[in-house]
Amino acid sequence: MSAPPPPPVRIGVLAPLSRPGWTEAGRHLVAGCELAAEEVGATGGIAGRPLALVVRDTAADPRRAEAAVDELAGLGAVALAGEYHSVAARAAAARADALGLPFLCSSAVIDALTDRPTDRIARLAPPQSRGWRAYADFLLAAGHARVAVATEPSAYWAAGTGILRAHLAPHGGTVTELDARTPSFGALCDALAAGDATALLLLTGFPDPAVPLVRAVRRDPRLADLLIGAPAGQPEFAGWAELLGGDGGAIPFLRYLPADPTPLGAQVAAALRERLGTAPSFVAFEGHDTVTVLAEALRSHGPDREAVAACWPHVVVEGTRGKIRFTRPEGSPVWQWTGPPLQVTDRDPADPTRFRTLHTA
Repeated sequence: MSAPPPPPVRIGVLAPLSRPGWTEAGRHLVAGCELAAEEVGATGGIAGRPLALVVRDTAADPRRAEAAVDELAGLGAVALAGEYHSVAARAAAARADALGLPFLCSSAVIDALTDRPTDRIARLAPPQSRGWRAYADFLLAAGHARVAVATEPSAYWAAGTGILRAHLAPHGGTVTELDARTPSFGALCDALAAGDATALLLLTGFPDPAVPLVRAVRRDPRLADLLIGAPAGQPEFAGWAELLGGDGGAIPFLRYLPADPTPLGAQVAAALRERLGTAPSFVAFEGHDTVTVLAEALRSHGPDREAVAACWPHVVVEGTRGKIRFTRPEGSPVWQWTGPPLQVTDRDPADPTRFRTLHTA
């Protein structure tokens, strides 16, 4: 009688796969995770055991994220991966830490990923303060010190507004807040026309209210010279170009990809394009890198929670966007990859499928 197959090593994956979560981001995140897991399986798994991903939808809801962490812990997951939305990631990180479950956050950038320092949580994406300060540098270099933000209530948007205000103020810059929940974008356009801001940043959800807001601004002749920006990366995904066409071009956003792909990045990009049916976003690469890092941690340190939680300062992995190693920057509550690439990019209005690199940090 043949021996039974070894039990799988389970990794829980959190992603926004239903509204109001950003479902396109969730789909790309999961695609990257799944591709990496298949590659791990093709190279022997984890000490001869298969690697199994258990995916759960957070819908960008903190309570759903917490419930998913509880469920995945009960199913025997040795680690967690994923999540795109900062509010859901914060809830997941707090619950994972309380349960002793290591969590490698793929895409959420809010600096305060946890309220207290912990060794169980690590992150691949650059903290919001680094990315948004680089975006503010881009604005200043382009002559935009007076900025308006169309924003919605959220810890993430509030943190971003604070970062921009603090970085622009020493240069004589200002940040004016406008409520993106207004029932009439005409009133918001009136406020922009009457003010002195030369740039409007979209600190809003996608597709609503970001898409109709862009359309309203683009069609207002008084605002023809106004720069529209989206530091949170809304224009990264194909859905942006499909909904807005040329109106979605020339809107700079933060993108976490190198100027030139690495050989591994190019190989993974081709596989992800085939899987997704479209060009992979930086979020898909973050998903792939997350599972690749966790697989190396499990292989080198052992497939149990305590071993993974202790591995962050020791694991070194060649990722799709460069070599990944973790440090503990001063003031950071979590272990952090400090080397992710960072660009300010936009879509070419003449060809919305083509990206243009405007600034590299």
